[in-house]
Amino acid sequence: MNYDLLLKGGVLVDPAQGIHAAKDVAFANGRVAAVADNLAVADAAHVLDCAGHIVAPGMIDLHVHVFWGVSHLGIEVDANCVAKGVTTAVDAGSARADTFPGFRKYVIDVCATRLFAQLNISAQGMLNPEVGELDDLRFANVARAVAMIEAHRDAILGVKVRLTRDSIVSEDAGLRPLRLAREAADAVGLPIMVHPQAAWCDSIDEILAVMRKDDILTHCYHNAACGILDADGRVRDSVLDAVERGVILDVGHGAGSFSWRIAEQAMAQGLLPQTISSDLHHYNVNGPVYDLATTVSKFLHLGLTLDEALRRVTATPAQAIHLGDEIGSLTVGAWGDAVVFVLEQGAFPLVDSSGETRMGSQRLVPVHVVRAGNLYTGG
Repeated sequence: MNYDLLLKGGVLVDPAQGIHAAKDVAFANGRVAAVADNLAVADAAHVLDCAGHIVAPGMIDLHVHVFWGVSHLGIEVDANCVAKGVTTAVDAGSARADTFPGFRKYVIDVCATRLFAQLNISAQGMLNPEVGELDDLRFANVARAVAMIEAHRDAILGVKVRLTRDSIVSEDAGLRPLRLAREAADAVGLPIMVHPQAAWCDSIDEILAVMRKDDILTHCYHNAACGILDADGRVRDSVLDAVERGVILDVGHGAGSFSWRIAEQAMAQGLLPQTISSDLHHYNVNGPVYDLATTVSKFLHLGLTLDEALRRVTATPAQAIHLGDEIGSLTVGAWGDAVVFVLEQGAFPLVDSSGETRMGSQRLVPVHVVRAGNLYTGG
């Protein structure tokens, strides 16, 4: 047998390779072994009939919270990521310098999902909903963050900072947490991920002035202070300038961070997100987010083609975390992660973070997941 697994008869949608066509995909030794029009069934130990289905690279979610049992936001990682078609995920700041070794030992190193992390600049992290992680700026300890990143460079991709006033109660702190996150990230040569809404500043202009190429502005379509639109509903010049210099606009849907109205206005002006992420956590996993595929379906409703939407959860996030040669595509030699979808047609209520509903006509539903060249069964 040449192949461990063969996905037979599906339509391969692989934006990184510019493929949207009927193709068979085969895996061997945990990697993509072949992509062709008609691979022989006899060459495979296991064959999955994918006729009538879409085959795509495993999805990448740049914003989840999966420190279950420690962070108040935490959910089980595999049940909500790899089981739902997300073969690679990034936890966005649930762990901090004091708890990251535990997060690594008990979550990252043992889950089936390929999991990375943004380290919270707060040494407290996202522990308690009643206590903001930066209520006391002594929690924003640059030296401890740098030391932890240096010890876990293979797992930590950058530094996360939340600027919302519920996490920074003192107006006197202003944007100092952002600057401390910048300092820590610069010390280790990594980007920052910024949660911008309702920060202690006049506008997002001040936040974006600190951000650089490869930094991630998550929650880009939130409907709160410090948003991407001005008072007249126009995309702010600072946002356009940030995109021009390489700042990544990420969706980060969440429980309070995605507005149909803001997304529609911004996209009508040509401002699209580079990456689509869920911000999946305890408070939205049962709605309105549910999973990354549902978030992608919302962008199909907003007018993205299937290829454009899937690019934002495959090729582009892979490039954003500098793994474009390994994940985000089913090119031969890449890690063997794939998802088989049904694109359902019908009438599907799609709800934003404020409870506003749009009726979608398409819904992307994962039905099979391949992780490291094998069908994932939850075992």
